[in-house]
Amino acid sequence: MVTTPNPDRWLTAGRLRAHAMVIALCLWSVYVWTLATPGLRDRNGNVKGTDFLHLYTLGSLALERRGADLYNMEAQDAVVAARVPQASGVRYLPLYPPQVAIFFMPLAALSYSWALAAWWALSIAIYGLCCFKIWRACPNLLDYRSVVAIAAIAFPGFFHLIAWGQTSALALAGFTLMFFLLREQRDFAAGLVLGLLIFKPQLGLAAAIVFGGIGAWKILPGAVFSAAAELGVGVLYFGLAPVRQWIVTLENVRSVLPWLEPRPYQTHSLRTFWFMLIAWHNLALVLYIVSTLTILALTVAIWRHKPRIPLALRYSALLLATVLVAPHLTVYDLVILAPVFLLMADWLLGQGEKSRPRSWGTLLYFIYVLPLLAPLVRWTHVQYSVIAMGAAVCVIYSRTRQSVNEKSAVPVAAAS
Repeated sequence: MVTTPNPDRWLTAGRLRAHAMVIALCLWSVYVWTLATPGLRDRNGNVKGTDFLHLYTLGSLALERRGADLYNMEAQDAVVAARVPQASGVRYLPLYPPQVAIFFMPLAALSYSWALAAWWALSIAIYGLCCFKIWRACPNLLDYRSVVAIAAIAFPGFFHLIAWGQTSALALAGFTLMFFLLREQRDFAAGLVLGLLIFKPQLGLAAAIVFGGIGAWKILPGAVFSAAAELGVGVLYFGLAPVRQWIVTLENVRSVLPWLEPRPYQTHSLRTFWFMLIAWHNLALVLYIVSTLTILALTVAIWRHKPRIPLALRYSALLLATVLVAPHLTVYDLVILAPVFLLMADWLLGQGEKSRPRSWGTLLYFIYVLPLLAPLVRWTHVQYSVIAMGAAVCVIYSRTRQSVNEKSAVPVAAAS
């Protein structure tokens, strides 16, 4: 995340580098110290790799072709007790579609420690490659290599991705590839990539609605095709029953939300924003629906002016909307925002000093750092990161309207 001194005078490259180094040192040194214990439990008593234990368990079931147990928590408890005895008693709500278990089969063939190390290495490699490819596509950032690298390492979304052992790096890879395909106007291929997000369907919701709203009919068929193909892999391997059970599980997910979100302050979407802030459930639900429709409407409006608004801004708005409207989004999913910081910073640097929007760099900075304050939400009940992301969508929309009005006024000025 890089901006020039003006108009956000305090956001110099040197200061950003220093802030990122402090954040990186604090986060990663504490994490390494927490992990530096014998065995598979860290200093806080948590299983090392946290959510990776569930993925490892699913892979173990796939190795034995036990599709009937993919949504059976008791059966999974038995697998954990047999394969990772030190993690016995740790339970996870099974929500992944069946094909995810197949993906983790190779890692489940290893011991838990080696599998976790391999998964960490793969996640780091995917994240690093995605950041590198986006950075290389940002000509105005090429002179800021060290700042970008340090900021990428310090990004709270990346830290939580590793700490939780989650799958969000795969979603980041999908969104990164989709950006380049859209840039090359390969819409059907971009749709194929979008459909692969069926393993985390909440992350594909906003994109599906936005592309449907602008009539991107080449993208949506591709998404449907690849989503069906990905689910079909699970059907071919396990049969149809596990897919049916997955659908039933999703239909009943509201009844198990306390299991799914034991730490709501670590969630960063509009749904949990309103439910943490408002004590009355029905009112919070109404506000969530209204705010979600508003963000989606703004994002659709931004994309409708596709020829006039650069892809960097449109895609940034789409990723921000993806996070905001997701029915379930935990802090590690914020890793998909990594392209936003690079694309918007590059666009800002490319603007003339007089035309550069005021305080956009500061807003980006807040989106970057506010997830660090999430534990305070337990007392404040206000998730400030959600406010900052919503504000970013609004300012991109404002810029869109400004650009449209300026270009509409050109013929009038010429005629006078």
